[in-house]
Amino acid sequence: MSSEKRNKPGSVVASANGKWVSYAHTAFAGYAFLSALVLGMTLHFHKIVRNEFYGYPDEWLVVRQVTLREFPSVSATIGDRYPERSVFQIFIAVTAGPRFALIFLTYLVNAKPGAFFPKVHAMVGLLRTFTCGGWVYITSTDDHDWHDIFMIAYLLLTIPWTIGGIKISTKGKALRWRKVFGIAFYVMIIPLVYFFIQHKINHIPGAYTTYAFFEWSLIFFDVAYDSASVFDFSAFEIRVIDMNGITAGFPPVRKSASTRDLKHNDTGLLTGFSIGGLLGFMISVYNSFIFWSVLTSLGVLIWYFPLWYMGISGYEVTLLSSIAPVLLGLPYATKFFAKFPQIAQLGQLIGVAAYLVPGPSDRLLTVTVGVIFGTIALSIEFWNVTARPFLGLSKATAFSIGFILSAIAKFAFYANNPIWPIMHAENSGWNKTGLALGVIAALLATRPQAGAVDVVPSSKRGCFVWSACGLAGLIFNLHSLLSDSSTLAYWVWTGYPVTGPLPVPHGAITICAMALGVYIGVVAKPVSSSWTGFIIGSIGATVLYSYENWTGYFGGLVLTVYLLSIVPAFLESASIHSPGRTFGLAFFLYDLLVLAHVWVVAYAFVPGGPLLRERTDIVLGSAMFLIGLGVYGAGKVPTSGSSNAKINSINFYKVRSFALICLTSLSALAASIAYKRLSMETPKPYNPDAKLMTVGIWTIHFGLDNDMWASEVRMRDAIRDLEIDVIGLLESDTQRIIMGNRDLTQQIAEDLGMYVDYGPGPNKHTWGAALLSKFPILNSTHHLLPSPVGELAPAIHATLDVYGSPIDVVVFHSGQEEDVEDRRLQTAGVSDIMASSSNPLILLSYLVTKPLEGNYNTYVSEKTRMHDIDPSDWDRWCEYILYRDIKRVAYARVSRSTITDTEIQTGKFVIGDDPTSSNAQIPESEVPKEYHYPAMFRGEGVRGHRYHVFDEPRYYQ
Repeated sequence: MSSEKRNKPGSVVASANGKWVSYAHTAFAGYAFLSALVLGMTLHFHKIVRNEFYGYPDEWLVVRQVTLREFPSVSATIGDRYPERSVFQIFIAVTAGPRFALIFLTYLVNAKPGAFFPKVHAMVGLLRTFTCGGWVYITSTDDHDWHDIFMIAYLLLTIPWTIGGIKISTKGKALRWRKVFGIAFYVMIIPLVYFFIQHKINHIPGAYTTYAFFEWSLIFFDVAYDSASVFDFSAFEIRVIDMNGITAGFPPVRKSASTRDLKHNDTGLLTGFSIGGLLGFMISVYNSFIFWSVLTSLGVLIWYFPLWYMGISGYEVTLLSSIAPVLLGLPYATKFFAKFPQIAQLGQLIGVAAYLVPGPSDRLLTVTVGVIFGTIALSIEFWNVTARPFLGLSKATAFSIGFILSAIAKFAFYANNPIWPIMHAENSGWNKTGLALGVIAALLATRPQAGAVDVVPSSKRGCFVWSACGLAGLIFNLHSLLSDSSTLAYWVWTGYPVTGPLPVPHGAITICAMALGVYIGVVAKPVSSSWTGFIIGSIGATVLYSYENWTGYFGGLVLTVYLLSIVPAFLESASIHSPGRTFGLAFFLYDLLVLAHVWVVAYAFVPGGPLLRERTDIVLGSAMFLIGLGVYGAGKVPTSGSSNAKINSINFYKVRSFALICLTSLSALAASIAYKRLSMETPKPYNPDAKLMTVGIWTIHFGLDNDMWASEVRMRDAIRDLEIDVIGLLESDTQRIIMGNRDLTQQIAEDLGMYVDYGPGPNKHTWGAALLSKFPILNSTHHLLPSPVGELAPAIHATLDVYGSPIDVVVFHSGQEEDVEDRRLQTAGVSDIMASSSNPLILLSYLVTKPLEGNYNTYVSEKTRMHDIDPSDWDRWCEYILYRDIKRVAYARVSRSTITDTEIQTGKFVIGDDPTSSNAQIPESEVPKEYHYPAMFRGEGVRGHRYHVFDEPRYYQ
């Protein structure tokens, strides 16, 4: 019996050129998509071309003039039907093997001693592959949200994959074709987004077909980009080597010869990136997130008290808690906190745990303690940070990313930070989760520069004042303009039709601009902190202040990028001085800017208010001036680093890589949130068959209830259960530091399916007026009524498409009782607005007058042609509903519960009937059932809301 002939140990039993990896990847990926497309078009054409608004042949009839047929999207083709879905998934699974080999070989091509970026590029490729599996195997039919999240993450990760591939490629055909396909890919994104918005928001027939063509082109260019690797891989030979001579029947190809020492180990590379290093970086990021969450919550809690006192309450002094770093001037205080940094980090968590304290005043004082420890923790963290090479850059980058993380948290939770002390389980708070993670991050906090020798001699430090000024201006601008992604959009908002950015989806663009600024601060810190950078940032601030709509927003984006880019330079500049003096003075100046930021709108209630009345330009200009002083101070700071160029290189690449990983992930998260929130059904009124329009007016006291909890959820439930189609909200502008930079309309509008006009923005210096409508807003104009002495009176004049009829709605908040002349002028101004309209009109207002007396007779007059919804209702002082040329059928007053200090007034109108109304009241039994108010509010009502004053609704002929 003959024995098998074995190969000798070390024999090469199989080999293949590396280009076959590229061929296999291209072939399997291309066949997966094309086979699904052919099968889908053949078997289920009418089903997969149908979208949420149109189906065959509706959209085809629109686009056939340009010889296009209705075409399916990628998601509908690969995920909705059998067998195309199964065929696609099988071949994509087969593609996984060549895909991982492609990533590995790409790394081998570009890996060089001391080069760290190829490692990051390979990690991005792996993460991108897994997100591909997410949207492939979780189809839109299975789970639409997660399918979209994975899809968006994949597209966003494509950015560093393509750009990084181009960056690390050597000159040749591979680089040339990568540039061609990469540029084509990004160019296609622009019309893709445009036509998606045309389809999703504007419901344009044919837009989805056009969108689908661009979507398929992205697939083609994506696969084609990776196919360029064939030019690189042709230089590789892949071999299977029998190390122990166990194979038989395969003659050896030839003896193996090592052409590349894969065991080469560069110590600098190994120390350049590690999971432990990334974990430490993420701990700093989360501690920064806690800092910003606690700091931004302080103003919201302070604001609660002057609301009830209608002026200075005394609790405003807690704002000065942020100057706590001056305590580090005490003997041994700095060394104590430097030796035990965990104490200050744990101390700032008291501000997060404040949600457990029930009383408003006690909760405010608890947060004050958190702010004290938080500012001390920040001061200690950066003290002497330049003693170690690039440590300041690392910590400053983590600080900025923590700030972005807080903005994303607000973006996801409708402009409320989920761990603020005004949040709890009942209004969607995540306080327990945030606190638990915060304890872990605080305990793991370290101070690597502890014990390090100060590398900056006293003679070269310059004056600490410049550093403090710059830090004050920077933190104020970050807080006032960027702590919420919707603030910039509302600075430039002018109403309908939309001619500028919206909080959703463009809040994600603001966040991406922040991420870009952080990255620039890492890779080009000397440039961003130069006078050239300051001039560019100042131009951006000027454009933001001076212009509206897209022009102003682009200026805001320039300012955004600039502010985030100077964080490392400014924090390093502050770190070389005594932390008590520098950070103490910085936060004192910051507090002065915060007060000025409030004074510009609260001038009627504070001492010296008229000096800053409506002078946002002074506040913004002062902040930029302080930043200019900081640029001067930063220029005096010697560049931190080591004499060892290799160590510098490794540390720099480490910081850049950590930043890329975090910023890419956060940008993808922001885009996913924007997409998820954008996917809202077309708003529908509650009683379309009866052509009923239910309106309401509510003064909501800035969204803080009597117990100091955020009240959007409770307001939403009341509006929903009352079946209100159109509501005016007053005292609704909270886009200021002292009010939390919140947007009270977002959750209500999105949960109830309503269009929103926020009204005059925060740079218009009013207390706010907003309009929410189930009916499309055709046009809206914002007004600031004459107010020579008192508070500015905002008004919105909007035209709605109500069952095909144009109906005008005016939302108005007049000035306070003390300023008689102001209210007279404002009354005349609103009367002119109403008189100028030729459409049926409803006024939802806060008038500060008694029924049938004084200014009331100007509102209800022959000039305005307006009628009171119920002239016999004598128990009114502030809220009124007036109407004209529309049939009124019902009126009710509903108690506020503990949400605010003002009731809800609501009325019902019928569109299309004879608009003649009388004041004769009739029993509910004589009114069609669809006109009835909900019975749940009778008697004791629900959740503290009930019909009151009359104890029941009133109905009219």
